Amino acid sequence: MRIRTPKAVTYAAMIVLAGATLVTGVSAATAGERPKPKPTIVLVHGAFADSASWSGVIERLRRQGYPVVAAANPLRGLSSDADYVRTVINSVQGPVVLAGHSYGGAVMTNAAVGDPDVKALVYVAAFAPDQGESALDLSNKFPGSTLGATLAQVPLGDGTADLSIRPDLFRQQFAADVSEQQASLMAVTQRPIRDAALSASSGKPAWSEIPSWFLLSGADRNIPVKAQRWMAERAGAREIVEIRKASHAVGVSNPGPVADLIVRASRAR
Repeated sequence: MRIRTPKAVTYAAMIVLAGATLVTGVSAATAGERPKPKPTIVLVHGAFADSASWSGVIERLRRQGYPVVAAANPLRGLSSDADYVRTVINSVQGPVVLAGHSYGGAVMTNAAVGDPDVKALVYVAAFAPDQGESALDLSNKFPGSTLGATLAQVPLGDGTADLSIRPDLFRQQFAADVSEQQASLMAVTQRPIRDAALSASSGKPAWSEIPSWFLLSGADRNIPVKAQRWMAERAGAREIVEIRKASHAVGVSNPGPVADLIVRASRAR
């Protein structure tokens, strides 16, 4: 049975609603209310990459009006790298959302501790160590990483060495779902990481006090997806997204889902 509303009541309700809308509009205009500014997205790349690896993600974030800073992660040591990224965060006015890829996740885990301006952490195929853990520990926690056999070493004269992925093995190891042409450029422009950075113990984790989001790369040959999922669940992630056929270079091959997750993290309360 359909219930009809008397016309007089309908017209009266319309007048009341119109009046309320007018008053609300005038009040907002009078108060000079403006939408809150979007947080700045600070991106932290990992080993065997550089800030350009975020290009597709940056393009999508900027189209939606987000200010973006891509930090040049030094890749020299976990503590010193975190100190540097902290200076980048401190240079930003207002709220920040941090997103880290690979070793960049370990860096931001340390850099964001105790910073009230960092509102969210987004881990993209990234390490999320707890206190005392290293990236090396986590990459070996579950079977599946084939990174070790692909690395070339350059001694630095102090007992440590720079590590890079052999160019002829780079695509299959790091970026299997990226075009051959793009992967070859990435292999040439990759930035080496000092081995001591990967074996350094992490400090207190920022994810214990700041909400986190995780994107998992299902076909990752650097960090096994089981390790990524285990870290995400341990951190109590608010959202976990998995791209099953994605390589470790998921931000390059799938910039859309990465940017979308960062946006959702930025809007969360």
